Amino acid sequence: PDIDVELLTPNEYSRPGIATNKITGIVVHYTANPGATAMNNRDYFEGLKDSHITKASSNFVVGLEGEIVQCVPTWEIAYASNSRNIDTVSIECCHPDESGEFTDETYNSVVQLAGFLCKRFNLTSDDVIRHYDVTEKLCPLYYVEHEDAWIQMKADIQAYADSLS
Repeated sequence: PDIDVELLTPNEYSRPGIATNKITGIVVHYTANPGATAMNNRDYFEGLKDSHITKASSNFVVGLEGEIVQCVPTWEIAYASNSRNIDTVSIECCHPDESGEFTDETYNSVVQLAGFLCKRFNLTSDDVIRHYDVTEKLCPLYYVEHEDAWIQMKADIQAYADSLS
């Protein structure tokens, strides 16, 4: 996939520079701020170095038009998945409304990015989980509330990974 690398400035609030362990999973999230773009979310994470409001980040943010912005290298932890930060790559996904359902463009980019990462780290779609599966937080909301849509996304991710040689 086409990735816009816009790495965060190293700082203790969003890019601590801590190395990951072996990557054993990919965690899908939703931003919970309807209508915001990938760069809006990336810039929010960047601003935490100054505001100190919280510790938060993601390795990738997928935007409403399918754009992919990388915020943190995959060999560094991002503050996204609680106890799984150390061994996962996180993907935050933008969404247009309160339902949390992704646009077709966002969905397709998430499928391609997660499939690519599965191939890169020798994983399968069984290793792709939701934030919910780590903490029971309703994230990504639509794909927690619609289990069938989540099962379909995982199947699409596996099909994409299998198509890569």
